[in-house]
Formats: sequence, C-alpha cells, structure tokens
Amino acid sequence: MGVSQSAQLSELVLGSFEGFVAGLVGAIPQLVGSLVFVVLAYVGITVVTTVLRSVLRRTTAGEQGLVVDLVVLVVSIFLWFGAGLALLNIVGLGDLAASLWTAVGFIALGVSYALSEMIEDTVAGIYLLRDPDFDSGDTVTTSAGTGVVDIGLRKGRFELDSGDRHVVANRDVEKRWTKETA
Repeated sequence: MGVSQSAQLSELVLGSFEGFVAGLVGAIPQLVGSLVFVVLAYVGITVVTTVLRSVLRRTTAGEQGLVVDLVVLVVSIFLWFGAGLALLNIVGLGDLAASLWTAVGFIALGVSYALSEMIEDTVAGIYLLRDPDFDSGDTVTTSAGTGVVDIGLRKGRFELDSGDRHVVANRDVEKRWTKETA
C-alpha cells in the first residue's frame, strides 16, 4: 500500500469519525430534550393517575375498586401512548407518529368491534355498580328463580334459593331482573 493510499484511508477514517462526532454533538440537544420530556411525562402521568385514583376511590363505593382500576388503566394507557407519539415528534419522527396514530385507530376499531359485547357488558356493569337499584346482596327474581345477587364488572351472578348459580350478562340485567322488596 503506497503513501498516498494510506493517507487517503487515514483521511477517510478521520473524516468519518469527525462526521460521527459532529452528528453526535448536534444530536445532544435533541437527546437532552427527549430525556427531559420522558422524565416530565413520567412525573405528570404518575401525578394524574394518582389524583384520578384518589378522586375515584373517594367518589365510588368501596366494592367498586375494580372499576377504579379499569378507569385508571385506560387513562394511563392513553396518556403513555400520547407521550410516546409526542416523543417521536420531538426526535424528528413526526411522520412515524402520524402513521402509528392511524394504525392504532384502525386496530382500535377492529378490537372494539370484536369485543363489542364485552365492552357493552363492562359499561353496563359500571352503571350497575353505581346504580342504587341493584346492590350485591339484594334478593332478585329472574326467569330462573329468586336468589341473592352478586354484581360483577361484566356479569351478574346470583345464588338461587335452590342452590344453583344463575349468570346473566350485565347488558341484560335490567331486562331480566326484578328486585324483591323486603
């Protein structure tokens, strides 16, 4: 290898290294900004979910902890997804963030369609748990008989006087149940 070839190779390596260092130095503000954003997002989301959980626990009855956990989880997922999209915008990947937002929209549409009955049961369960007309421990009559009710997030169950357990989807509860008065 001649002197000129080794000089060219040396210049190429040195130029590549200098370009790498310059790119790294140029990216430092973006990296620091991203790190600051992630820390602030973590603190903000933690505060929001903690306050939300506290408010919901104070405003709901004690046995509705499952509803509180579900609401806090859904809010937390949305907040973290939004923070992730914002982070992609910060690092200069706004087109990727827009594509992800669109893809998640289509996925959510498909999932909501596939789980529509379960979602309907869950929403009805939240309303039933908040409804003063039906409480766990009430005596209820359905077409299957009379028994003591236990309302869950997706299904209502009750023990019949005969000892059998009858399970009804929450979306059908008000159509099929009658509360017995004492």
